[in-house]
Amino acid sequence: MLNNEELSQNFYNYLENKGYKGKIVSAKYLPDLQNRFQQYRLLLDTGIHDEFKEYFEFQPNVEFEEINSLFIMAIPQPRFEAIFHWKNKKISILIPPTYLYGRKVIDQMHDVLLKHLSPNGYHVAYARLPQKLLAVSCGLATYGRNNITYVEGMGSFHRLSTFYTDFPYDQDNPWELQMMDLCNECSACVRTCPTGAIPTDRFLLRAEKCITYHNEQPGDITFPDWIEPSWHNSLIGCLHCQKVCPANKQVMDWIEPGPIFNEEETKLLVSEKNFDLLPDETKKKIDIFDLKNYFEVFPRNLGVFL
Repeated sequence: MLNNEELSQNFYNYLENKGYKGKIVSAKYLPDLQNRFQQYRLLLDTGIHDEFKEYFEFQPNVEFEEINSLFIMAIPQPRFEAIFHWKNKKISILIPPTYLYGRKVIDQMHDVLLKHLSPNGYHVAYARLPQKLLAVSCGLATYGRNNITYVEGMGSFHRLSTFYTDFPYDQDNPWELQMMDLCNECSACVRTCPTGAIPTDRFLLRAEKCITYHNEQPGDITFPDWIEPSWHNSLIGCLHCQKVCPANKQVMDWIEPGPIFNEEETKLLVSEKNFDLLPDETKKKIDIFDLKNYFEVFPRNLGVFL
């Protein structure tokens, strides 16, 4: 059985060998994380404010006695190219990092932590927390002016996963919010965003103007009239600000193959709202890439490109 210092070092060694990055954070920072989140949340549009309020859990029910620490990890993730065949044409639509394989990454990192911690009797539970805020507060990442997190060597091409544990950890972390030094001399994202969602008079994004916010809404909510069809650039999410960010220079060309849908499948994806009525082969494609949670937005979002 390893001592706690050896367990911590083994965890960091694993991340380094895999090309991942992470931090162990004392649970004593949770109240401050909640306070920071609430301060920022109050600056949001009322509707968005209410949505976020329901999502995060700062006092969760876990199946172990006490939460002592948080393990947060950043896993590199590329853009993916989805192919849709439509009217005898092949239409390529990109999907930004963080959308595909979401459940797979969470399950993978959950198993990794169990492998490291359970031999010593410690437990692990997924944490529904404002992960970007946590990552920047503990020094794992820095904010861009676009409010997206950037991790050294990964840029914004990463997925964050956070877990509660009863592993005792009381060391101090930086615990201060930092913006990338690049942002002090760069306004590329401000100038590129077609909706004006990235302000110059405050740091917090005007989320109600962000394309990502609107194309993640339930599929029966139509796009506002002020969003021009030509502004859409991704099946879900948006890449305008990430494509021009100099911090992404080394990863911007990293694109992996995504799902490919034939003509008949594409027709179904722009018309069918019931996932269970799709052919088994089509459902399998969506499941493999972990896109089921976004199926309901396909008819609206895909329709813009078709």
